[in-house]
Amino acid sequence: MKPVSELLKKHPQKDLYSVAPDATVFDAIKLLAEKHIGAVMVMDSGQLVGIFSERDYTRKIALQGLNSRETKVREVMTSPVLYVTLEHRTRQCMALMSEKNIRHLPVLDGPDGKPVAMLSIRDLMNDIIADHEFTIAQLENYINQ
Repeated sequence: MKPVSELLKKHPQKDLYSVAPDATVFDAIKLLAEKHIGAVMVMDSGQLVGIFSERDYTRKIALQGLNSRETKVREVMTSPVLYVTLEHRTRQCMALMSEKNIRHLPVLDGPDGKPVAMLSIRDLMNDIIADHEFTIAQLENYINQ
């Protein structure tokens, strides 16, 4: 499997979305809906301090009867954040997601841990499928020669 840096070169992310810890959960959910994404990084003074996902909303707001317009993201975000670096391999990312039962992983780069991307389980699955399709095509080509 390839390193995350290679995956991101093949499928660059245009935008990286984040919210502040003091944003309301309603505003975070609104951003998720507008951008058609499942999770957003929670950034404070340029540092990744948490992640907020649809799962956080359903389990920590909806099921507990909290008000999303009054609850701050910092109260329900997932922290500390599990993350990977550009050097991690996609297989390691899949293993971490499977082991921890998560669907989104921030990708950090540099000594200061600057966020550069957000990987989803879908990104990794699409890459695995593409690799398998390429391998199958190569094998079919070899057989048919």
